[in-house]
Amino acid sequence: MERIYTIPVNEAFDASRDDPTCGCPLCALYRKLEEDELDLILGGAMMEPDIRIKTNERGFCGTHADRLFAKKNRLGLALILESHLAEVSEKITAGRFSDLFGAPGEKIASRIGRQERSCYLCDRIEHNFSCMVSAAVLLFGEDEAFRAKLAKQPYFCLPHASRLLACGARELPKKQAAALTDAVMSCVRGYLASLSGDVSWFCKKFDYRYGEEPWYNAKDAVERAIRFLCGEER
Repeated sequence: MERIYTIPVNEAFDASRDDPTCGCPLCALYRKLEEDELDLILGGAMMEPDIRIKTNERGFCGTHADRLFAKKNRLGLALILESHLAEVSEKITAGRFSDLFGAPGEKIASRIGRQERSCYLCDRIEHNFSCMVSAAVLLFGEDEAFRAKLAKQPYFCLPHASRLLACGARELPKKQAAALTDAVMSCVRGYLASLSGDVSWFCKKFDYRYGEEPWYNAKDAVERAIRFLCGEER
């Protein structure tokens, strides 16, 4: 395990343990990774030749293009897009001998499809996030304090619970993987029961018979249910 990843992992798990409003610690890690990468690509990294080669080749998905635009550095983004568009033009508009074979447009459609599915930022974030998930799993296996910390998390969203369990199955001995499964699913089951009750109460509040009753913890139940079910990798 690369020890550098244990620092942000421990910080995120500490924050969520101490303040349940921080939510799923892996969602918090993903948000921080994404924000750092967005800032980096519009900063000094923009002019580094090796990074520029990769952004020219891979481009950005729609989600990350929108988030880069929201950073309000239009000139920086335009400079990246200028050279990326030149590469796209070379890929999809230049005539190629291989295009003479097969159904008309098939090869070009395939190249456009590959470009559409490519994103430099998604690749960067996924690489680092996978290392952080692995760090969390291996910390669980070797650090008793971290095991106690994980057990006190407010919840794990379902996508990240799945990633933790799958990583544990790959990287931990069977007994430790089973202990990780028990700890993660204990958090998931407890939060799911509470959340289900809040969503049900939210629905009841729209029945006139419950109009004068307090909201309790249900006002933001819909938003919390979406975060729990879907995570923030979208």
